[in-house]
Amino acid sequence: MSKRQENILLSMWGVALVATMGSLYFSEIRGYEPCELCWIQRIFMYPLVIIIGVAYVQKNVRIALTTLIFSVIGGCISLYHYGIQKLDFLSDSAPACGRVPCTGQYINYFGFITIPFLALIAFILIAGMSLYLWKSLKEEK
Repeated sequence: MSKRQENILLSMWGVALVATMGSLYFSEIRGYEPCELCWIQRIFMYPLVIIIGVAYVQKNVRIALTTLIFSVIGGCISLYHYGIQKLDFLSDSAPACGRVPCTGQYINYFGFITIPFLALIAFILIAGMSLYLWKSLKEEK
């Protein structure tokens, strides 16, 4: 494994860790109850901290395909969740998802930064770095 691949793997782990700590901050410290879509996004983000951390310790960049799949699926859910928060035609037809509506916005910085938006950015960053690692593995063969 090259030093560049090692640094990218560490960066991926850092992004996943910050996203996980951020979601725990919002729910456990600020007291924001997550909606069902937030829980699904967490299901795809939280394991990435462990998966990427173990891959970093083992110097295993072959994990890139797994992290790419997790981040693409999680990113699609985040994009949909962000869409139902910000687009009227999606929010009008959004189903009620439990005690907390998925259309609710606990934060709305600058008129567009919401919690699903932050998760989407994290998933995009991890997917991009995973794609780079995966391509670098194919070039080595």
